[in-house]
Amino acid sequence: MTTAWDALPHWMLPPRPSGWEADDLDHAPALPRHTELIDGSLVFMTSPQRSWHARVVTRLTVTLENAAPGEFVVDREMTVKLNEKNRPEPDVLVVTVPYDPDRTRYLAEQVTLAIEVVSEESADRDRSLKPFKYAEAGIAHYWRIEEENGIPVIHTYELDATTRSYVATGIYRERLKTAVPFAIDIELASLVR
Repeated sequence: MTTAWDALPHWMLPPRPSGWEADDLDHAPALPRHTELIDGSLVFMTSPQRSWHARVVTRLTVTLENAAPGEFVVDREMTVKLNEKNRPEPDVLVVTVPYDPDRTRYLAEQVTLAIEVVSEESADRDRSLKPFKYAEAGIAHYWRIEEENGIPVIHTYELDATTRSYVATGIYRERLKTAVPFAIDIELASLVR
């Protein structure tokens, strides 16, 4: 008898009955680009990226790179090993380790800020699941970027270390000006125009 598992490509099958683990992503070369691991299951980006999303990610990455003090490195679309069963891929990250050309992932303790730019396909994960997992892993800051009339709106959060949950610190519609994780001042329309 043929099962649904038999119809799947070999590379999609988990290497063990308990599912995938974070380090497996480095040894599965056939995985599609931007594959995330959430609770031991592979998550694929299923819809094409919109130009708005790409533009916000690119321009925000450059803006943060220009503002970041020397101890911070800004990267984009790199996975973060939160634990053995979770390795999500934030759109933009601010980390505290030097650049390594062979790096395939960061560890949660190396990430100071994780940023998700919400798309229709990722909305639920970006609004509820990922912030919960990032906070639980101890990432100090989380930004969620939504689209409102074509302009980015940034929701900022800071970790309450006692409860291991995020506290909202602001919603920015025209300009983001903050001192954490470092001083930054961004006119939000500049991220898309």
